[in-house]
Amino acid sequence: MKQGFVLLVATTLVFTWAVAVSQARPRKRYDERTKMCRLIADGKLDWNSEPWGIGGQKFREVCKSCHTRNNDKGAPFLHSESHTSEGWNRIFSRRRAACARDGSWNALTEEEILMVNDYLYRNGDWTYDPNDADSCG
Repeated sequence: MKQGFVLLVATTLVFTWAVAVSQARPRKRYDERTKMCRLIADGKLDWNSEPWGIGGQKFREVCKSCHTRNNDKGAPFLHSESHTSEGWNRIFSRRRAACARDGSWNALTEEEILMVNDYLYRNGDWTYDPNDADSCG
């Protein structure tokens, strides 16, 4: 009887933790440039804001072509957790980064830039904080 109760409590705790973590990831992102809320946890944007989607692929193909560890271009090493979600949003909305100004982002369409921003926003540092996971209210 006691083992059954312990198993029930453990199963309940694991299930509760899994639900909390899955809901803590950002589900939507406000884009300052387009003045729109992007629902990055639904449909096409859900897929494309993951590492295997267009956002993750383009980040690896275009951004990581320069932003690798010990690169010879002088670009800082970057990965998805290099900035918080809000930090990534600022980089993409203000476009003051050297690579945005020098034309490196021209290899991407505007929609691909949005998807890279979605990917980085969704997978940035501190995205698993359930208290501020969404930026669209």
